[in-house]
Amino acid sequence: MRQMMTALALLLVPGILGASEPAFTETTIHVGVVVTDLEKSVAFYTDVIGMTKTGEFDVDADFARASGLTNGLAFHVEVLGLKKEPGAAQFKLMSFEKDAKTPKSAHIEDALGMQYVTLMVADLTPFVKRIKAAGVPFLGETPIPLGDEGDHFVLVQDPDGTFIELIGPMQ
Repeated sequence: MRQMMTALALLLVPGILGASEPAFTETTIHVGVVVTDLEKSVAFYTDVIGMTKTGEFDVDADFARASGLTNGLAFHVEVLGLKKEPGAAQFKLMSFEKDAKTPKSAHIEDALGMQYVTLMVADLTPFVKRIKAAGVPFLGETPIPLGDEGDHFVLVQDPDGTFIELIGPMQ
């Protein structure tokens, strides 16, 4: 009897705790990226990648400490997006004006954690032109075909080494 009650409890607990129902209020994921040079990174993501500046805000020292974001260091955040519209994903850039503690990766297997951002695009051609014009090196042999459906794959790195995948047709 005890085993049956335990089994029944284990079956009911996920439903009681809401494990089968996600508790998220949005379907987008917002990403925060710490960069060495905020101005240089904003220029890369807007001028080369084509993102749009959608906002900015400051985090004061008290909130930064109390929230656990920093050890009491205030900071400024530049908010970028693929489109300037309500509900769009936010790509938040911030800098603490100090050198990174981790070396720049040559490949995605070189470090743990988030290594790359994937952007699906309608036409890779203008992206490739902007990347070339900015003198940003393409990684591997990219752009290269991706599958049989006409898409291509481009891989570059931002000024601090975050990998950026661009996927779409070359028209």
